[in-house]
Amino acid sequence: MRYFIRISFKGTTYGGWQMQHNAPSVQATVTRALSLYLGEPITVCGAGRTDAGVHAINYIAHFDSDKLDLQKKHTHYAYKLNAILPPDVCVHAITPLHAQAHARFDAQLRTYRYHIHLSKNPFSDSFSLFCPYSLDVDAMNRAAGFLIGTHDFTSFSKLHGGNKGSICTVTHAQWLPQPENSLLFEISANRFLRNMVRAIVGTLIDVGRGKIEPDKVLHILQQKDRGAASNSVAAHGLFLYKIDYPYSVL
Repeated sequence: MRYFIRISFKGTTYGGWQMQHNAPSVQATVTRALSLYLGEPITVCGAGRTDAGVHAINYIAHFDSDKLDLQKKHTHYAYKLNAILPPDVCVHAITPLHAQAHARFDAQLRTYRYHIHLSKNPFSDSFSLFCPYSLDVDAMNRAAGFLIGTHDFTSFSKLHGGNKGSICTVTHAQWLPQPENSLLFEISANRFLRNMVRAIVGTLIDVGRGKIEPDKVLHILQQKDRGAASNSVAAHGLFLYKIDYPYSVL
């Protein structure tokens, strides 16, 4: 039987979702917990990679299990798994689905959020970037509008990042005011390249500071050169917010 698992994780101490040899990963952590509790070797397939230090609120993965009562008691199993998992990883739900369902290939849209705060706040620093500048949010949103559509995002991707192609379709990109003098950048696309959101945010902040004109973002895209865009912002303000599928994965 195939199951989708919906989890949240704090990415601070992980090298990202994907299993790797030189750093701890969320995938390895979840795989170990499932295999231990279910008493069988489990392979977990995630919806995609996340960069080191990036967090997730509703990450989706799938696994197969021969456990006969898991289908009926999946809520109970989620509760028990949380007792095994470390404090920075949480299982929200385990959902039985058809055998052809795939967490990565069936995902239609992914949404990321990046948080910044504009005045010093010791309670925000772990999950938000302190940006002590006066920002023109209207200019930042005009610049974000140039990202909408299907483009080559090489200028906003990590050099030698191992991306299989650099074409992405962005359907939404917007800065939203938040309480306590903070801002939230939300972006949705069919796929993301390594470091893409953080490079975009760094560039849009420079637009807000008046260092880059809004319409130059289109020129940066057309150059297909990572050196044309601004520096990437830190990972700790970035969250994978949700992943949309053509069926319910609650």
